[in-house]
Amino acid sequence: MKKATILMAAALAGATLLSGVAQAQQMTFFRIGTGSAGGTYFPIGGIIANAISSPPGARPCDKGGSCGVPGLVAIAQSTNASAHNVTATDAGQMEAGLTGAATLYQAYHGEGKFEGNKKPKLRVIANLFPEDMHLVLPKGGKLGSLKDLKGKRVGIAQAGSGTQIAVEMILADNGLTREDYSPAELNNSQSAERIADGQLDAYFYAAGTPVAAMVQLSSTKGMDLYSFTDAEIAAVGKILPYYVESSIDKGTYEGLDYDVKTVAVNGILVTNADQPDDLIYGITKAMWSKTSRTLLDNGHAKGKVIRLETALKGIANLKVPLHPGAEKFYKEAGLLK
Repeated sequence: MKKATILMAAALAGATLLSGVAQAQQMTFFRIGTGSAGGTYFPIGGIIANAISSPPGARPCDKGGSCGVPGLVAIAQSTNASAHNVTATDAGQMEAGLTGAATLYQAYHGEGKFEGNKKPKLRVIANLFPEDMHLVLPKGGKLGSLKDLKGKRVGIAQAGSGTQIAVEMILADNGLTREDYSPAELNNSQSAERIADGQLDAYFYAAGTPVAAMVQLSSTKGMDLYSFTDAEIAAVGKILPYYVESSIDKGTYEGLDYDVKTVAVNGILVTNADQPDDLIYGITKAMWSKTSRTLLDNGHAKGKVIRLETALKGIANLKVPLHPGAEKFYKEAGLLK
């Protein structure tokens, strides 16, 4: 397990540990598995961790302080993303994690790479945002179709990630196995560096736009993005039913002067069924507070699309239960009967 990255919430906790109030109030740590530092899960996880935290000794919400769960110190932990997060969360090695909907479905139901290895303790807290599949090419790079990746050096994301699971299924549907191309199991930042250095011909990554590593790549060496054909999008929808048609608008990245047709999967926050109902209720309530709204709107471009009204979007199709604590909140909020 990678070293935890303690964000603002934990820093506040360290400052308050010295006070008598901190000693009197119980502290609860809550680890959230995210992804690589160059992706979207990591900064979004950090914002959520900050929003739901209220370290011992912190000023109360009604006095201008934290509006999180009293005594909670949430930690955004960098990981190999979706597949790692669902496995660790189900096993109780982390309290929560961010995952793509396709990976969550396969893990809970024991399908795909999780065949015979169900993760039955996974529970949903909230749907967050769509993750667009990026197929990154060097500046000026062109592909006639996905089949043109044959014989090329292709980044397929890190082992254990939801992107890699999806990419291998997409490429297999186009007649390409690992023997047909040179696969590179790298995170987003590493892949962007390899593209810039000429060591990769292309790489895939599913994440909410704009992606930090691609922002840097586009503003330095430059890049192009592959636009999926209508037939390719339809084919992805058949093999990965939780991927939907999407687009990356021109101007999202420097030098991107055209709209990109692609597919996307929703990013979801999950927890373990054994987490206390009152804790998850408090966390869910804190996620959708006015303070959290400000943090999400100002903290990351994708944070603006994380909204209460879409918190349950697509969840029923996954057939993965809500955590009872989250369910209680959504009933009170009028989103569930």
